[in-house]
Amino acid sequence: MKQQAKGQIHKRITAIPNAWYPTYVIRGEKKNLMIDAGVNLLGPRYLTSVKDILGDIDQLHYLFLTHSHYDHVGSAHYLKRHIPGLRIGAHARVAGLLKKPSVLEMMNRLSANHVELLKYNTAGEDLTLHPFETDLLLKQGDEFDLGELTCRVYETPGHTKDSLAFYFPEIKALFPSEACGVLQDETRSELQVEFLTSYRDYIDSLKLMISIEPEIVCLGHGWVLTHKDAKDFLKRSLSETFRYRELIESYLDAADGDIEKAIQDMAHTEYDIKGGILQERVAYVTNLSAQVKHIAELREK
Repeated sequence: MKQQAKGQIHKRITAIPNAWYPTYVIRGEKKNLMIDAGVNLLGPRYLTSVKDILGDIDQLHYLFLTHSHYDHVGSAHYLKRHIPGLRIGAHARVAGLLKKPSVLEMMNRLSANHVELLKYNTAGEDLTLHPFETDLLLKQGDEFDLGELTCRVYETPGHTKDSLAFYFPEIKALFPSEACGVLQDETRSELQVEFLTSYRDYIDSLKLMISIEPEIVCLGHGWVLTHKDAKDFLKRSLSETFRYRELIESYLDAADGDIEKAIQDMAHTEYDIKGGILQERVAYVTNLSAQVKHIAELREK
């Protein structure tokens, strides 16, 4: 089954929309955890939803971040400011980046592209992402007891160097963010392959997540998959990644190894002509450039 990432997913999981930038609240018997912090302009909506779900914002104990991109860490500082007891956990690399003013300045610029989301900021609050300290440095093998629910941490590099996935074995729920790609809308079965820093790491991360055999997969954008669809999606992500590398190589061959021409031709054909990709064109081309350059480097080795 495939459903949008909003509302109650499981008796212990609630997705807070905007569905394209969801955060997930997971409720244990003793502690409650949020996964990801979306974009900064949605901070007030996330906070209001936490209160609606838990009854009191102070009942949110942890916020764990899947990776360092602006649309997954955006409201972390805002939530920390409003929930002083909130403990934020992330990969050590993410923690370092979130203390750098230059990095946060870039994140704030990218967030400004979503100005329509300001409608949720009815109080006119400052939603700027400011430098802050991360409370917990998360790594492979870490476990957190939420009370009859355990959060296991897996390092899943490939999309970024600092990607983490979170798994809850008692309910077989996996939160991989973009370590396994992004599904398109309801009418399209295609998925967007998301390796940006390492193709080989991305493949290894997918194989790791397949081996877990989750029954619920809560994606970083748009969708939640359950039961057979969850397992099938991870396997299809792996096969689509192999196919996508072949596609990139075909454009490189057609361009006689000219990387910039291959990028331009691929963007024109796959994005402009075929269409249906939900990502903004600038972001698509930025990611595509990283992917094509990376595959070109692999071919030379």
